[in-house]
Amino acid sequence: MDLVLHIADDYVLDRLWARLVPLAAFADKANYSLGVNGSSSRALGTPSTWSHLVSSLPHPSLPPINLSQTDFAAASAWPRDYVPRQLLSLTVLTLIGIVLLYFVFAGLSYRFIFNHEMMKHPRFLKNQVKLEIRCSLRAFPGMTMLTLPWFQAEVMGYSKLYDDVDAYGWPYLVFSIFFFLLFTDYCIYWIHRWLHLPVFYKIIHKPHHKWIIPTPFSSHAFHPVDGYLQSVPYHMFIFLFPLHRKLYLVLFVCVNFWSIFIHDSDMITGHPLEKIINGPAHHTLHHLYFTVNYGQYFTWADRVGKSYRQPQSELDPLLEVKALEKANAKSNDAESASSASSRKDI
Repeated sequence: MDLVLHIADDYVLDRLWARLVPLAAFADKANYSLGVNGSSSRALGTPSTWSHLVSSLPHPSLPPINLSQTDFAAASAWPRDYVPRQLLSLTVLTLIGIVLLYFVFAGLSYRFIFNHEMMKHPRFLKNQVKLEIRCSLRAFPGMTMLTLPWFQAEVMGYSKLYDDVDAYGWPYLVFSIFFFLLFTDYCIYWIHRWLHLPVFYKIIHKPHHKWIIPTPFSSHAFHPVDGYLQSVPYHMFIFLFPLHRKLYLVLFVCVNFWSIFIHDSDMITGHPLEKIINGPAHHTLHHLYFTVNYGQYFTWADRVGKSYRQPQSELDPLLEVKALEKANAKSNDAESASSASSRKDI
């Protein structure tokens, strides 16, 4: 997240913070030196109403500033390394990022991958897509605030993120991808399984299992604490093990996409990696049967934990949709025949 914050500061936030908390607003509180022409800080002009208002805000100690060398219009009293500025910037960036990622990826998956016939399933809720989106939007602020300490620690340099590939070499860079996936998958497996314990399930995890037949929009429709707990391994990894900064950002986006992808209620079976990769079919069974297939990417943790269930075509919830349609068609045909017979008798 520190990379995202740095880019945002360069292109947007430096100018925004200069307008929101301008350095000029604190001119009377700072010990400014004289400019080359002997002018004083009064040369800044009459402070605006906004400047009067923000001058009461806390700010870091300002060193003596030479008026001839300082562009007050482009400077903020809250520099980049000021923690309140970082926290507020991270909060806004995280909320914008997760909302964009959610609607773009979930929207594309819903449009092009999700089988809309599943919406005819008897356990698909009325207005479910709207409910899923509403639940997600309510969860995002809470998840963001819980995640903020991790991001702040990352920005302050406490993580093991690195920039130079040569620091650990290309073999480790490639290895770190698989290590990241295996480590987070195993941790999430146990977090997810513990969330199914009755003491936690009813309060924290049950809201996500409201979606028996999930759509991609259910991927982030969690209780905020639930969503946060299942994201902890992603944040924890970079404080335990080195990971390239740009690679971490790519992986973080990819795992969110995967979470969306496995919620498309698909039950395609028979592919070569079915017993290795925990895909949409596996997670569909989890939503249907609750106590199987807790894994995120792979099936190995479920196999070790004795919670694995193999996807089979006869378990496809779409079969229930087809059976219901067939039954309705027979019922309609019978009603039509009965109506025709009645008219004939008359």
